[in-house]
Amino acid sequence: MREAADLGYATYLEQLLAPLGIYTFHSGSISKSELESIGLMLDGCAAQMEETEREALVPTAEGWGLDKIETLFAKKPAAPTLALRRAAIAALTQIGGDDFTLQAINRALGGCGIMAEVAETVQAGHVRVTFPNTAGIPEEFDRIAEIILDIIPCHLETEFYFRYLTWAELEVRFPTWGDIEQAGHTWETLELAVV
Repeated sequence: MREAADLGYATYLEQLLAPLGIYTFHSGSISKSELESIGLMLDGCAAQMEETEREALVPTAEGWGLDKIETLFAKKPAAPTLALRRAAIAALTQIGGDDFTLQAINRALGGCGIMAEVAETVQAGHVRVTFPNTAGIPEEFDRIAEIILDIIPCHLETEFYFRYLTWAELEVRFPTWGDIEQAGHTWETLELAVV
């Protein structure tokens, strides 16, 4: 059927019926007008089917399909791009009632909208959440934290750690204060200048 959609259904039907030799498809003929009318309706159906197929699958959905899937969750992911939104929804759909292993929780944490990782600490019953690709406190952190706390089992004490430039990293990247000034950093931008 892909061939028909590429040609347009009126042309496809005309080519399909032409070998029979009983129809005349010249401009203005009843047969041509009828095929064009049917073809136009089939083109519309094909376009709607293509949109529905695209929106029904998380990896290809762009609009209303993602909106519909997000209504299944208690909170909408805080994802700033389409790719991150799709990844967050895919992660949230993986959550099951018995997913209490560290690996399962880490897979599901993508549902918050940005990359987050959870690790056990030396203290029993405590976990640490980090954001490896984000310097400082992520945008929309309150919403992200709510989603993460919904994913992590409630009996675990959760600590959030944020990434800032350390003094050791500062000394390696910027050996002198002149290097910092030359890079044009303020204190706020310097502390976020992690590699």
